[in-house]
Amino acid sequence: MKVVILGCGRVGSTIATTMSREGHEVTIIDQNPDSFRRLGADFSGTKILGNGIDEDTLRRAQVDKADAFVATTNGDNRNIMSVQMAKVRFNVPKVVARIYDPNRAYAYAELGIDTICTTCVGAGLMRDMILGNEFGAVQDYLCSGLDSVIEEGDHA
Repeated sequence: MKVVILGCGRVGSTIATTMSREGHEVTIIDQNPDSFRRLGADFSGTKILGNGIDEDTLRRAQVDKADAFVATTNGDNRNIMSVQMAKVRFNVPKVVARIYDPNRAYAYAELGIDTICTTCVGAGLMRDMILGNEFGAVQDYLCSGLDSVIEEGDHA
Protein backbone atom coordinates (compact mmCIF):
# COMPACT_ATOMS: atom_id res chain seq x y z
CA MET A 1 0.00 0.00 0.00
CA LYS A 2 1.22 3.51 -0.81
CA VAL A 3 0.51 5.89 2.08
CA VAL A 4 1.17 9.63 2.34
CA ILE A 5 1.24 11.08 5.85
CA LEU A 6 1.06 14.77 6.67
CA GLY A 7 2.77 15.66 9.94
CA CYS A 8 5.86 14.02 11.39
CA GLY A 9 5.03 14.60 15.03
CA ARG A 10 4.56 11.78 17.52
CA VAL A 11 1.53 10.26 15.81
CA GLY A 12 2.61 10.75 12.21
CA SER A 13 6.14 9.46 12.80
CA THR A 14 4.79 6.40 14.64
CA ILE A 15 2.40 5.57 11.81
CA ALA A 16 5.14 6.15 9.22
CA THR A 17 7.73 4.02 11.01
CA THR A 18 5.28 1.19 11.71
CA MET A 19 3.92 1.07 8.17
CA SER A 20 7.42 1.28 6.70
CA ARG A 21 8.47 -1.72 8.84
CA GLU A 22 5.42 -3.60 7.58
CA GLY A 23 6.63 -3.11 4.01
CA HIS A 24 4.30 -0.34 2.89
CA GLU A 25 5.50 2.48 0.65
CA VAL A 26 5.39 5.52 2.93
CA THR A 27 5.90 9.21 2.19
CA ILE A 28 5.81 11.70 5.05
CA ILE A 29 5.45 15.48 4.74
CA ASP A 30 6.40 18.09 7.33
CA GLN A 31 7.36 21.78 7.31
CA ASN A 32 10.05 21.35 9.96
CA PRO A 33 13.15 19.38 8.91
CA ASP A 34 13.91 18.56 12.56
CA SER A 35 10.64 16.60 12.78
CA PHE A 36 12.06 13.83 10.62
CA ARG A 37 14.38 12.91 13.52
CA ARG A 38 11.37 11.18 15.11
CA LEU A 39 11.36 8.52 12.41
CA GLY A 40 12.89 5.18 13.28
CA ALA A 41 16.41 4.48 12.04
CA ASP A 42 14.97 1.77 9.80
CA PHE A 43 12.44 4.09 8.13
CA SER A 44 12.75 3.34 4.41
CA GLY A 45 10.20 5.82 3.10
CA THR A 46 10.42 9.25 1.53
CA LYS A 47 10.59 12.51 3.46
CA ILE A 48 9.15 15.64 1.87
CA LEU A 49 9.84 19.07 3.33
CA GLY A 50 6.88 21.31 2.63
CA ASN A 51 3.39 22.54 3.42
CA GLY A 52 0.78 19.80 3.20
CA ILE A 53 -1.94 22.13 1.95
CA ASP A 54 0.23 23.25 -0.96
CA GLU A 55 -0.70 21.48 -4.18
CA ASP A 56 2.91 21.36 -5.41
CA THR A 57 4.04 19.72 -2.18
CA LEU A 58 1.30 17.11 -2.49
CA ARG A 59 2.36 16.45 -6.09
CA ARG A 60 6.00 15.98 -4.99
CA ALA A 61 4.72 13.45 -2.45
CA GLN A 62 2.89 11.70 -5.32
CA VAL A 63 -0.38 11.84 -3.46
CA ASP A 64 -2.11 11.19 -6.79
CA LYS A 65 -0.68 7.64 -6.67
CA ALA A 66 -1.50 7.05 -2.99
CA ASP A 67 -3.90 4.44 -1.70
CA ALA A 68 -4.31 6.40 1.53
CA PHE A 69 -3.63 9.87 2.94
CA VAL A 70 -3.45 10.59 6.66
CA ALA A 71 -3.30 14.09 8.18
CA THR A 72 -1.84 14.19 11.71
CA THR A 73 -0.69 17.78 12.22
CA ASN A 74 -1.61 19.78 15.32
CA GLY A 75 -4.02 21.91 13.29
CA ASP A 76 -7.59 20.77 12.71
CA ASN A 77 -8.05 23.21 9.81
CA ARG A 78 -4.86 22.07 8.05
CA ASN A 79 -5.81 18.42 8.51
CA ILE A 80 -9.31 18.90 7.12
CA MET A 81 -8.12 21.03 4.21
CA SER A 82 -5.40 18.54 3.26
CA VAL A 83 -7.69 15.48 3.36
CA GLN A 84 -10.26 17.33 1.26
CA MET A 85 -7.55 18.14 -1.30
CA ALA A 86 -6.33 14.53 -1.29
CA LYS A 87 -9.86 13.19 -1.67
CA VAL A 88 -11.30 15.67 -4.17
CA ARG A 89 -8.35 16.89 -6.27
CA PHE A 90 -6.19 13.77 -6.19
CA ASN A 91 -8.85 11.06 -5.84
CA VAL A 92 -7.12 9.26 -2.98
CA PRO A 93 -9.41 6.35 -2.05
CA LYS A 94 -8.90 6.47 1.74
CA VAL A 95 -8.31 9.68 3.69
CA VAL A 96 -8.26 10.12 7.46
CA ALA A 97 -7.86 13.31 9.51
CA ARG A 98 -6.91 13.59 13.15
CA ILE A 99 -9.14 16.20 14.76
CA TYR A 100 -8.92 17.54 18.30
CA ASP A 101 -12.21 19.45 18.48
CA PRO A 102 -15.13 17.02 19.05
CA ASN A 103 -17.64 19.39 17.43
CA ARG A 104 -15.57 19.61 14.25
CA ALA A 105 -14.93 15.87 14.20
CA TYR A 106 -18.64 15.22 14.48
CA ALA A 107 -19.50 17.73 11.74
CA TYR A 108 -16.89 16.39 9.30
CA ALA A 109 -17.84 12.78 10.02
CA GLU A 110 -21.43 13.74 9.15
CA LEU A 111 -20.07 15.01 5.80
CA GLY A 112 -18.44 11.65 5.11
CA ILE A 113 -14.86 12.53 6.00
CA ASP A 114 -13.16 9.89 8.14
CA THR A 115 -11.90 11.51 11.32
CA ILE A 116 -10.25 10.31 14.48
CA CYS A 117 -10.99 12.67 17.33
CA THR A 118 -8.19 11.97 19.77
CA THR A 119 -10.05 13.95 22.42
CA CYS A 120 -13.07 11.62 22.21
CA VAL A 121 -11.03 8.43 21.90
CA GLY A 122 -8.78 9.32 24.83
CA ALA A 123 -11.66 10.43 27.04
CA GLY A 124 -13.67 7.30 26.24
CA LEU A 125 -10.77 4.96 26.97
CA MET A 126 -9.98 6.74 30.24
CA ARG A 127 -13.63 6.63 31.31
CA ASP A 128 -13.76 2.90 30.66
CA MET A 129 -10.48 2.39 32.49
CA ILE A 130 -11.71 4.34 35.53
CA LEU A 131 -14.98 2.39 35.60
CA GLY A 132 -13.24 -0.95 35.05
CA ASN A 133 -15.11 -1.51 31.79
CA GLU A 134 -13.74 -3.61 28.94
CA PHE A 135 -12.47 -1.45 26.10
CA GLY A 136 -14.81 -1.21 23.15
CA ALA A 137 -14.06 -1.10 19.45
CA VAL A 138 -12.57 2.09 18.04
CA GLN A 139 -15.96 2.96 16.54
CA ASP A 140 -17.39 3.05 20.06
CA TYR A 141 -15.19 6.05 20.86
CA LEU A 142 -15.56 8.08 17.68
CA CYS A 143 -17.76 11.04 18.55
CA SER A 144 -19.56 8.91 21.14
CA GLY A 145 -21.60 11.02 23.49
CA LEU A 146 -21.16 14.10 21.31
CA ASP A 147 -24.85 14.66 20.79
CA SER A 148 -25.20 15.87 24.37
CA VAL A 149 -22.06 18.02 24.13
CA ILE A 150 -23.24 19.67 20.94
CA GLU A 151 -26.77 20.21 22.27
CA GLU A 152 -25.40 21.87 25.39
CA GLY A 153 -23.30 24.21 23.26
CA ASP A 154 -20.03 23.18 24.94
CA HIS A 155 -17.28 24.62 22.74
CA ALA A 156 -14.35 24.06 25.13
